[in-house]
Amino acid sequence: MAGATTEPAAPGTDRTLGSAGAYPHGVIVVIGSPVARLVDGVLTADGAASQVALSAAATGRTVQLVGRTGDDATADGVVLDLTRGGVGHVALLRDPARATPLETPSETDDGPEATDPSSAPKTAAGRGDPVTTSVGSSLDAADVDLGLRYLTDFAVVVLAEPAAPDVVGIAAEAARWGGARLILVVEPGEAVPDGLPADVIVFEAPDADPDGVFAALVGRFAAALDDGADPGEAFRASLAWDGWTGAADD
Repeated sequence: MAGATTEPAAPGTDRTLGSAGAYPHGVIVVIGSPVARLVDGVLTADGAASQVALSAAATGRTVQLVGRTGDDATADGVVLDLTRGGVGHVALLRDPARATPLETPSETDDGPEATDPSSAPKTAAGRGDPVTTSVGSSLDAADVDLGLRYLTDFAVVVLAEPAAPDVVGIAAEAARWGGARLILVVEPGEAVPDGLPADVIVFEAPDADPDGVFAALVGRFAAALDDGADPGEAFRASLAWDGWTGAADD
């Protein structure tokens, strides 16, 4: 894990404040692999997980991202942008066997599109120019389990993008173990998995979120939960952040 200097502990294990493995209380953990976006020659962190994490961090909360990138120049740009946005990456796996996904804006401005890797220039793996690829850096349950063991005393766990059942199970178990609230994002029309904590909060992802509006709402919702709001208050607060208001009750 990038930046990790201590052996991971079981989720919920206390650590002495000030030690190399200590984390403050009230950490929001966002699970999902970031991607990069190249705009005007500048690499930024993109994808649902990055957007949720950056939105939560923008409210002043402590946020850590559990995910996977390549070990390349593109990942360097992603990590730098996350750091600028206040998102921690101690549990972000750098995998030299994969290239970090890199998206470019579509010409129609309908959102980012992955460049065809067969037609894009590439460099050898390492610290050269960013590698453009459409191959994602998917998480598996072992990645998530290990990442969560580096993070203790978390208050909210957000599974920011639809995931395999075993990944959902790991996130749910970590939330139970740590007494944290679990936020789960599922595909449109997908049934809510069984075996989740009774207080799980489920968001159905839109078919597309090119401007990151949905991801930003989820991030602000997580921050409000971390502040102690109940789900209804948290949802209203997340809408009000951008000046939205809910529909009046009949």
